[in-house]
Amino acid sequence: MEGAGEGIISGERGDRLNSLIAVTVALLSAFMAVTKVKDDNIVQAMLQAKTDAVDTWSDYQSKRIKQHLCEVGTVQAKALRLAVSAQGAAELDNQIRQYESDITRYKAEEDELQAKAKGFEAQYDALNFKDDQFDLSDASLSISIGMLAVTALTGKRKLLWLSWFFAFFGVLMGMSGLLGLGIHPNWLTKLLS
Repeated sequence: MEGAGEGIISGERGDRLNSLIAVTVALLSAFMAVTKVKDDNIVQAMLQAKTDAVDTWSDYQSKRIKQHLCEVGTVQAKALRLAVSAQGAAELDNQIRQYESDITRYKAEEDELQAKAKGFEAQYDALNFKDDQFDLSDASLSISIGMLAVTALTGKRKLLWLSWFFAFFGVLMGMSGLLGLGIHPNWLTKLLS
């Protein structure tokens, strides 16, 4: 048998180490299953928020184009008004009023659509924040479980402690996502994105 904590451990110490590894793997796997369900639901909500934002911005652009066409129509009608008879001028005045009414309506609708689209974008960003937390949790816990497998083979306790460090970080990030905590290492998410 090699030095304390090194090499393959047999007997009571090996059984205890393997028991610690087994319990850790079971707990981490169960935690990962719960956070995976939550993360998948968040990803679905992110897709919906992004779709809603794109649709709303498309509606906004449509209103802007319609407003622009009404503005162009107003200018043309005013120019034509100078060259037509009194009866034609009256019809053009009606058309100008209709254009101006439409322009006012489109401006109001554009403001509403812009606010709505920005709301969907803010919702997406908030969901993405949580998704990052779950992604970091999943990655850290996967590293931890991999290290636990190597620990079971080698019997090196230092690997057990290191795997627990990754497990702690993974559980911290997962709990942050589940509880809505603001823990979010931006530098790490930027590095990995």
